[in-house]
Amino acid sequence: MDILANFQKTMYGQSSEKSKYVLNEDNGQISIFNEAEAVSNSKAPEPTKVSVSEHSRKPRRTKEELAADVPVVEMVCELNQEQLECQKCGANMRVLGKEAVREELEIIPAHVRLLRYIRYSYVCESCEKETGEATIVKAPTPAPVIKRSLASASTVAHVMYQKYVNGMPLYRQEKDWANQGIVLSRATLANWIIRSANDWLMPLWETMKAYLLKQAVIHADETVIQVLKEEGKKPSSESRMWLYCSGNIATKPVVLYEYQPTRSGEHARRFLAGFRGYLQTDGYSGYNKVPDVTRCGCWAHLRRKFQEAMPKGVAVGSTAAIGFEYCNKLFAIEKDLEQLTPEERKIQRQERSKPVLEAYWSWVDTVNVLKGSKLAEAITYSVNQRMSLGTFLEDGQIALSNNRAENAIRPFVIGRNYVLTLFMFLSNAAMGKIA
Repeated sequence: MDILANFQKTMYGQSSEKSKYVLNEDNGQISIFNEAEAVSNSKAPEPTKVSVSEHSRKPRRTKEELAADVPVVEMVCELNQEQLECQKCGANMRVLGKEAVREELEIIPAHVRLLRYIRYSYVCESCEKETGEATIVKAPTPAPVIKRSLASASTVAHVMYQKYVNGMPLYRQEKDWANQGIVLSRATLANWIIRSANDWLMPLWETMKAYLLKQAVIHADETVIQVLKEEGKKPSSESRMWLYCSGNIATKPVVLYEYQPTRSGEHARRFLAGFRGYLQTDGYSGYNKVPDVTRCGCWAHLRRKFQEAMPKGVAVGSTAAIGFEYCNKLFAIEKDLEQLTPEERKIQRQERSKPVLEAYWSWVDTVNVLKGSKLAEAITYSVNQRMSLGTFLEDGQIALSNNRAENAIRPFVIGRNYVLTLFMFLSNAAMGKIA
């Protein structure tokens, strides 16, 4: 019954983790039949005067605000010289004034043109006369994105943008190019992506990684993706996209993705070699293979587990709801400390968050749960992650949750079939395969 209830909640229940939705019975819906009985209170005082609270509505954006950053081209409507002759007396009319009639948004579709680089050569006639040998200098030309290729920087950027931002597969881009009269195979487009990534983006990626490993806090997460035509694996097998990003206090935020065929913690150990700070993740034990780091737990994961454990119809007052509220108290305190420096945040956490944390662990020790239930899963998660869940008290730079990494990796969760990152091509052993 517990499994069935959780399945129904997953399929048909609300997905928001906000307390106002989670802790309200029936998801905030009041029964129409017994509404009067449910909300009545005989001791409620009768109002002596009526007060109307100020109503605020988000103002609608004007056309001027919508087009504030759009370049403006004035379309002047005027009479030609022949039309300036007055129909009554035949004299020429002068300009009286002008007015703005309307505004329209215009879009100019992408157009293709061929850039032909012409290089000039120069010779010194003076040297030629004096020495008999000419000094020849050729004008420099920009380095090509790909040697002996028609690909330009804007072309490669367009192909990457269409695939990785707009989710347009290469076979659809192939047809789009054909519609513009340019015959480019999807294999050519794939080669452009891979070669440009190796030559131009990989050095940047390595530089960003070196900077990331110097940070005090690194968030990490991984999610399932499916890769087609991968050597040695079935198309239905699961692969992993790993994510590593800097903490909230980083002055230059870094988010890096790395494709790996498995979920082995060895991938995280290899990627984070040399890192000596705080590693914030979920409860996956694979991260324990990373040496010389301090693990930081995620209270958002724990809160989510308590939410899933709430029985339908009796969420308020249930054991799971109590655990859920403890998590909310910590997040509420953390919200008050957002604008503080890490040093000030650490002091406030010791004064405000630590008592809540100690009360939570005392409560956990008193909870008796049914083995195999969702509540047991939440309590077991708490006990197993006790050390890492308390690490945030040690340093104000540590976040209370791993939501920063989860938000960065969410595109893969939402659109696994369409959104693939560029760095999959960089790390994939089968470099010529299309994912």
